[in-house]
Amino acid sequence: MFSKLSQIVPGVLLSFIGYGQSQLLNIPKNVRLPTDSVRRVELINSLDSLLARAPGPNKDNIFVQAAFLPETSALLDEIKDMNDPGADKSVTYRSYLTNIDWLDSSDYIIQVSYLGTNDSTPVLRASFKLIACLQGDRYVFRSPLRRNTATWHKKNKGKFVFYYTYPVNETWLNAYQKKAEEFDKKLGAKEYVSEFYCCNTVQEGLEMLGVDYKSRYNGYTSLGLSSFEDDISLNILGISNTDRTIFDLHDLWHDRLHHVIPLGTINRPIDEGCAYLYAGSWGLSWEEIFKQFKAYMGDNMDWLTAFTENKNFAPTQQYHLYVSYVINALLAQKMEKEKGFPAVMEFLSCGKYEAGNDNYFRALEKITGINRSNFNANVEKLVEDEQ
Repeated sequence: MFSKLSQIVPGVLLSFIGYGQSQLLNIPKNVRLPTDSVRRVELINSLDSLLARAPGPNKDNIFVQAAFLPETSALLDEIKDMNDPGADKSVTYRSYLTNIDWLDSSDYIIQVSYLGTNDSTPVLRASFKLIACLQGDRYVFRSPLRRNTATWHKKNKGKFVFYYTYPVNETWLNAYQKKAEEFDKKLGAKEYVSEFYCCNTVQEGLEMLGVDYKSRYNGYTSLGLSSFEDDISLNILGISNTDRTIFDLHDLWHDRLHHVIPLGTINRPIDEGCAYLYAGSWGLSWEEIFKQFKAYMGDNMDWLTAFTENKNFAPTQQYHLYVSYVINALLAQKMEKEKGFPAVMEFLSCGKYEAGNDNYFRALEKITGINRSNFNANVEKLVEDEQ
């Protein structure tokens, strides 16, 4: 797909026509539009309206086919911000309708690409496919995920549904399901369905969802895309089914927590500390992480300075194990033992990280009585008790 697109990019950039009241979508002259003039106008205007509403909440986008909201939401998340300049701010990208494939008398598979120029060199940022379905006097759109995976195997395990082409390791799958149920019980989560599409490569995962190409993912060796809509947690796993990390328990903690507490209120360093404590990280258990942390700290008992500096103590910089996350794990463990998990939930919900950590220390003192003045003494005791 990339090679084909790269051949048409110069023509697209140099030759396109406006259509109707389109504000975002550009229509190259070589694209074959529906011959029916009414359908043509409805399709172009609806697609443009879908893209215009993409920055907003996906569930409120009236041009999304409602029955396919979970997967279309994940696809729209990939489309958001595609018109914004690149990281170096030197390229402005525009959306182009690059292909239309007829499905039946009124429905189509459409391709939208985001293209720009850098010193007169054409640049392809991304290309997406959606299915357009006529609904009344407009078109609504959906991800092609279900169409692309219609022949895949399906395994139901309680509220979990797994789709795959190659068998999934049953031991890993069972451990993952058990841990998810453990987290949900701890978090007091309501019941919801979790769907997993187990793709074997990054590219397969992207293409199944409707992402033909996205420059951001160049060189990625694994990928996870997700959405949470209509009480369905949808997950696209772009990693080999033979890779143990396909069902990563650390990431599972984050996923289950983020379905219970609004992201805008979660303190990420505390979230990471809880993930260490309840699920480990980088294939290491909590006990192994703490052992490495203790060896790194040695005789240094200035815990407040170490917490503030938050250095990576992993054996190699390829991995990330941070000092403050371990301290947060110890604090969360203390709270749960003394006051139950609701105290940990309150701690997690103290607000996003901010310079100076004032919101963090307000919550910590309220829940435990620990403040900056007595931080070192309290953390030292927690470290000693953990050994």
